[in-house]
Amino acid sequence: MSLTTRLRGASSASVLAFLLSALSLTWVLVVISPQTYRPLMLLVGVWATLRLKPVGGRWGPLVDLVWVVLALFGLGWPLAQGEAFWYRAANPAGGDIVAGLAALLVIIEAARRTTGWALPVVTAGFVAYALFGPVLASIGMADISHRGYDLPRLVGNLYMTLEGIYGVPLDVAVTYITLFSIYGAVLEVSGAGTFFLDWALSLSGGSQAPGATGRSVSLAGFLLGTVSGSGVATTVTLGSMAWPLLRRAGYDANTAGAMLASSGIGAILSPPTLGAAAFLIAEYLRVSYLQVLVMATMPTVLYYTSIVLMIDGDAQRIHPVAAPESPALQRSARAPEPQARSSARGYWHFSSLFIVAALMALGFTPFRAVFWASVAAVGVSVVAGTPVGPSRLTTALTAGGKDALSVLSTTAVAGAIVGVVTLTGFGLKAAGLIVALAGGSLPLTVVFGAVAVWILGLAVPVTASYIIAAVMVVPALTAVGVAPIAAHMFVFYYAVLSEVSPPTALAPFAAAALTGGQPFRTMMLTWKYSLPAFLVPIAFTLEPRGMGMLLQGPWVDVVVGSVTALAGVAALAISMTGAYGLLVRPWLRLALGLGGLLLVHPGPWADAGGTMLVGVVAVSWRVIFSPSRRTHT
Repeated sequence: MSLTTRLRGASSASVLAFLLSALSLTWVLVVISPQTYRPLMLLVGVWATLRLKPVGGRWGPLVDLVWVVLALFGLGWPLAQGEAFWYRAANPAGGDIVAGLAALLVIIEAARRTTGWALPVVTAGFVAYALFGPVLASIGMADISHRGYDLPRLVGNLYMTLEGIYGVPLDVAVTYITLFSIYGAVLEVSGAGTFFLDWALSLSGGSQAPGATGRSVSLAGFLLGTVSGSGVATTVTLGSMAWPLLRRAGYDANTAGAMLASSGIGAILSPPTLGAAAFLIAEYLRVSYLQVLVMATMPTVLYYTSIVLMIDGDAQRIHPVAAPESPALQRSARAPEPQARSSARGYWHFSSLFIVAALMALGFTPFRAVFWASVAAVGVSVVAGTPVGPSRLTTALTAGGKDALSVLSTTAVAGAIVGVVTLTGFGLKAAGLIVALAGGSLPLTVVFGAVAVWILGLAVPVTASYIIAAVMVVPALTAVGVAPIAAHMFVFYYAVLSEVSPPTALAPFAAAALTGGQPFRTMMLTWKYSLPAFLVPIAFTLEPRGMGMLLQGPWVDVVVGSVTALAGVAALAISMTGAYGLLVRPWLRLALGLGGLLLVHPGPWADAGGTMLVGVVAVSWRVIFSPSRRTHT
């Protein structure tokens, strides 16, 4: 493909991405029916994706032209047909069926171009399952077989209602997620992202101490995640500035990569923006997004507490690297000094983050809150000395639209999968199989559910993983007594944590590529840093008292559950790193880890046992490492 063709494709994609953002902002101010808004946004988004990620080779432009025509036909058909189109869902016309097939093919192709082959293959499998369900009974799979559905019925369900392609996942994408993408892009062009990063890294005060540098990097990952909303993007952006600082502080490439990846992926788990799947939780549970933010608060504290303590533990065995003697080597090893931009004006950038939460607390819907927060961010940029003029605003709207493209195609395809699952009853069948396999046991159901989400997350993106698991794993959890809120939060956390799980993990691999570390070693270290995050969701599903970790339920459960979980995570982090001399005392390390596990579990007996074990370790450590003991030894 010629350079001119590529540039034209990128230019047209930018125009379409800008149009996507403009439509999203217009929707906040003007009433547009879902039957018009969702197909229009998907059409523009898929068209932009096809132009932004063109096919290479000699025949690439012709292939792309065919796909664009299919997109305009398949996704434009509902808009051209008007209201009558939606009333024909039970009896589709010939043109509806052809257009529906074209629409399904083109959203799968858009998803392939943005996320790879895994999601299209999974989608094809579900469509085949819908068409050939009766065949399964003849090959010994009667438990998941069904009577089968012909093509008109399938197209009518997936394409001509607001339940399949145009269902809840896409609805959330074109309302909440697109607007939050625009907000993040506005913060970025206003200089807020750079300020957050520089400010956090400046907290080390220029110190090269490994612990101080590591803590600053962790905080920088959290703040930067409020702007990017992507674990991999946060990891790469953070690493480009922080890796030289970590290297100078003495961290090896693998450990530094793990720190960058775990800090970056934690941003998806953390308020005030969370990941795209968090918006779906609010929609599925019919609760406010503010309530989802509240529920995510304590797990975020636990996650970053664990990372900081593990960083401190590992830092005790690291010594800052002396500057190389050669001037050339000194220049290559010199880390960029954070400018911090921490003047009084720069701190105004924090205000728009508080505005989002404040407006939702006042009763604003999330999309209206983030709309006005975006407007406020533009105004704040003037006060902060980095004004967002028309040119920068255009850049932000274009970037925000591009950031939402992969989510649009992903949620549309995931919506089709959910439509198949609902139509065939596969969700209840899968949930029944999980419960039956676990023998009705709550702990086993939780473990099997975690494994199911983990395996699913290895193949498909976080948002699609959550959507699919929400209709298969959540019913299994609720069937054995888990509260719906806890079940959805459980699936959300495991869908996100699949990003750092072996054998494939995007964030650690991206960090390893940046630091020059070994991908597998970096991945395993990242898994270690984020391990408490895998335990917390299990804890708040095993007992009703565990809801206290989500700040739900009686205040006694909230206080006791939060405090004991915090103590447990701290004990686990210290145990896993062998900090404070525990590395040479394996029995103390093992006892502390077991005590931490018990404290994370919300049961009274577990809290008592964990407190006793941690107390014994603390007393023993004090005796072994007391000043008089150290003097004699």
